[in-house]
Amino acid sequence: MQYTEFGRTGIQVARLGFGCMRFPSREVDGKKVFDEEESIRMMHRAMELGVNYFDTAPGYCEKQSEIIVGKALKGRRDKVYLSTKYPSEEASGDDLERKLETSLKKLDTDYIDFYHMWGISLKTFVERLDTPDGPMARARKLRDAGVIRHISFSFHDAPENMIEIIQRGEGVFASVLCQYNLLDRANEDAIAYAHEQGLGVTIMGPVGGGRLGAPSKVIQDLLPGKVQSSAEMALRFVMNNRNVNIALSGMSSMDMVEENAAVASNMEPLTPEEEARIAASLEENRRLADLYCTGCNYCMPCPKGINIPEIFKMMNYHRVYGLTKFARDNYARIGKEPWLNFQNAAACVQCGACEKKCPQHLHIREQLRAAHEALGN
Repeated sequence: MQYTEFGRTGIQVARLGFGCMRFPSREVDGKKVFDEEESIRMMHRAMELGVNYFDTAPGYCEKQSEIIVGKALKGRRDKVYLSTKYPSEEASGDDLERKLETSLKKLDTDYIDFYHMWGISLKTFVERLDTPDGPMARARKLRDAGVIRHISFSFHDAPENMIEIIQRGEGVFASVLCQYNLLDRANEDAIAYAHEQGLGVTIMGPVGGGRLGAPSKVIQDLLPGKVQSSAEMALRFVMNNRNVNIALSGMSSMDMVEENAAVASNMEPLTPEEEARIAASLEENRRLADLYCTGCNYCMPCPKGINIPEIFKMMNYHRVYGLTKFARDNYARIGKEPWLNFQNAAACVQCGACEKKCPQHLHIREQLRAAHEALGN
């Protein structure tokens, strides 16, 4: 396993982290039941392979993740670094302390190595966290008492706001957890800034939430003959970024543990020529995707409830990146999942309202028909 110094903490962390949000499960009488025994076996195997950073949260795995992680770390707590999160709902230090105490009980531990302000935006930080006797002030007191070893934050906002949060934090934050992968490089400059400021950088979604785990010749051909799968290419891309410390993978099977640990253990740095070729290929793919739709949302709302930009994004996974199975599986879930609560392209009645608003003058009706033919069958 390869290791790196985690920001200014002085801690050596494995390049691969274990994201504890996708433990194996099955349906029993319509209810999701998590395989606790296999999940623990997977975490123990990851430790044997050198993984020493485990990331969980109160809401993961339908609120079971912290409990399962706590059982897995019994007798091994001092061998790993444990991350969990504070779900901010009010500007109250008492609220943070109550929720931290609940996490400590579930995890069966008396301290947290990295306690994250969970999924914050700049607005959340200013209005709810960094307030008099608010969560940040209480977290600092608990850090001084040793209950929290390091204060961190996870982030879902505009990249420039990550930089401002770090600046407003005035040296308090030890690390940041954010999105970054082959398909989403928006945070690249902010990640570089965080690293320059001495923060450890952990990446969520290095395999694009599963998207890049699907077979794709386009993705594998970014390093022809040198990677065995799209997932390996995705992990190598993230880990090759000199400003990244940990690629956090939400592993749901023993095979994933073995494969990801092998990549993190045997990865050779990309050559300058390989980096240049990958960058050029990604830029060309981005240009091709933008030819079909830039995601500006001017076409919305559709009178028939079609999320046109989202469908075109799925189409680009198929057409540009070769992630056809992922695109079709996602398309089939439209209208069946809370995050896909809209109509598919078959609902189009050819009214043309969208085309009148499109700044690119795309033939949206024609592309919707093509998307349904490609993804709906």
